[in-house]
Amino acid sequence: MKAFIFAAGLGTRLRPLTLDRPKALVEVAGKTMLERTFETLKEAGFTDFVVNVHHFADQIVDYLEKNGNFGCNVAISDERALLLDTGGAIAAARDLLGDEPFLVHNVDIISNLDIRSFVAEGLDGGLARLVVSDRQSSRKLLFDSDDCLCGWINLKTSEVKGPAASEPELVARELAFSGIHLISPEVFGLMENWPARFSVIDFYLAMCFSRSIKACVPPGLTLKDLGTPEAVAAFTE
Repeated sequence: MKAFIFAAGLGTRLRPLTLDRPKALVEVAGKTMLERTFETLKEAGFTDFVVNVHHFADQIVDYLEKNGNFGCNVAISDERALLLDTGGAIAAARDLLGDEPFLVHNVDIISNLDIRSFVAEGLDGGLARLVVSDRQSSRKLLFDSDDCLCGWINLKTSEVKGPAASEPELVARELAFSGIHLISPEVFGLMENWPARFSVIDFYLAMCFSRSIKACVPPGLTLKDLGTPEAVAAFTE
């Protein structure tokens, strides 16, 4: 199985730290986010990776080369011409990801998730399986009593998307997405008519009318989103 590390983002929330480097190369307690993500996934048994690049792309390519790809097989999904957003990034990396399920992991997320167990549990019959938790967030995914995705809500504006918009009785719980998900290669065919640039969450919300997209709610999950300078400064091992 391959792991896809999302490293192409502009890191706007991290400015000024990302004015001269990509988010993936911002150091957190002495290590770059990219190195930390590689360490985490290697410990879970991954050796084959895809990394997407856009913002200061050359820096990431050079960094990986200088570090011997951290002893792994690494393919670069080049988005220098156009930042493709999360769904577009997955669709564009089709040939690199192959025809088996794959893991996607945001580069700015650190958690205590047992990734090896998460992967071993598979897709649970779904098109994708999303690591979610009951934590503070202004935007949450909505799941029914079978832990299948049925919507999305912006708690600040009360906007709701997905089946739950017309059938609120479907909602059993609201959970925050972690940026870690296991995805079936079946998504590639379903993405073919989507535009070049789109959000994977929007894709999931469109698919969940007819397909099963499952929640994984690990007990005791702790998660740190290192997307702001304050979060980076406050991080300790």
